[in-house]
Amino acid sequence: MDRRSNASGSMLVLAAGVLWGSVGPAQVLAAPAAGPVAVGGARILSGGLILALLALVANRRAFVTLGRRTWPPLLAASAATGTFQAAFFSAVDRTGAAVATAVVFGLAPVSTGLCERLVLGTRLSRRWWAGTAAAIGGVALLMLPGSTVGVDPVGILLSLAGGTCFGVYTVSAKVLTGRDAGMAAAVSVTLLAGGAALLPWTLAELPALAAPRSALLVGWLGIAATAAAYMFFVTGLGGVTAAAAGTLSLAEPLVASGLAIAVLGERLSLPVAAGSLLLLGGLFVVSVPARARPARYDGDHVTGAVKVETTTGERN
Repeated sequence: MDRRSNASGSMLVLAAGVLWGSVGPAQVLAAPAAGPVAVGGARILSGGLILALLALVANRRAFVTLGRRTWPPLLAASAATGTFQAAFFSAVDRTGAAVATAVVFGLAPVSTGLCERLVLGTRLSRRWWAGTAAAIGGVALLMLPGSTVGVDPVGILLSLAGGTCFGVYTVSAKVLTGRDAGMAAAVSVTLLAGGAALLPWTLAELPALAAPRSALLVGWLGIAATAAAYMFFVTGLGGVTAAAAGTLSLAEPLVASGLAIAVLGERLSLPVAAGSLLLLGGLFVVSVPARARPARYDGDHVTGAVKVETTTGERN
């Protein structure tokens, strides 16, 4: 991929991360009458419907083009989407927006790297393992008792589940981009299928979801933080690697933490702040490409590495 494609892809994924960063703080600020799983289900169902309509307006046969080769990654992405919504919104409800978002999307590059290794056979480097160890240490600090923001162990576990689902979704979406699938139609299928799995909770709380604060929250989440954000993300995946997309998703915990502190009045204790920095620092090590060694010319031929190797082992 050329530099221009890489730059535009990075900007799109970064834009998705910024929009996703508003999800947790918006949930806390709105204090919806509906439960977190119902809100998550309503979010992806509404976002999926919006994308499905846009796909049909652009191409009436948009869903017909999703051939048999697209179904395995579509099913994986759909399962990851539904599970992510339930896990993430429940984690925010239990342990706060700043910590839940930091753990979920701090883990994203790690889970994405592992999924790349399992699905695409990408070799994981020593730098990747070192960064992963630092990230795990950061999560351990986040789980220390006595935090002034009420870090909840179950909330942390739910956050870890959400971070794992993010990796599954990212790699599945990356596979889809290589199979000539109409991405608006494909993304709408993953959102609607994931929302269908949460439909019992969503239907049970329809009256609460219709309350003004809940309806406004679902409206924002469905339009901006789902339909727009997911399309930015999967479109950007066409220009960057899955591992790079996981790295750029770190914009989300930074945005969410900033909003949680500035708007919601949350305060991070010293262990939680240190854990967040260690986690993000480890993921920075995981995600930044190693520099290429300069080539040397000995009079007959060029020696030395001239390609850049990423921390997941992929060569560009």
